[in-house]
Amino acid sequence: MNINFEYKDVSASKRLEALAEEKLNKLEDKYDFIVNADVYFKKENTSTPDTGMICEIRINVPKTTIFSSSNNGSFEVSISKAANEVKTQLQRRKDKMQTHQ
Repeated sequence: MNINFEYKDVSASKRLEALAEEKLNKLEDKYDFIVNADVYFKKENTSTPDTGMICEIRINVPKTTIFSSSNNGSFEVSISKAANEVKTQLQRRKDKMQTHQ
């Protein structure tokens, strides 16, 4: 799967990319209809340390795009939560595809 990474107000990180790739490759193993993915890392100034590190994941599948965003105190937690939300959406998509066959 082709994964594109973009950063806004964050310096590029091989460690974050590896973590996101690991999560997304697990999803690709289970959901073979994934075309590609875009992962965005953003940093926002917030009044609380529990937020501000944003990870957005956009996965392209046939006929639609699946999107999730998570805003937490660390990118690791944001990646994990966004990936879990995408997994839920992919499962729903897969179930819908199977009922139409």
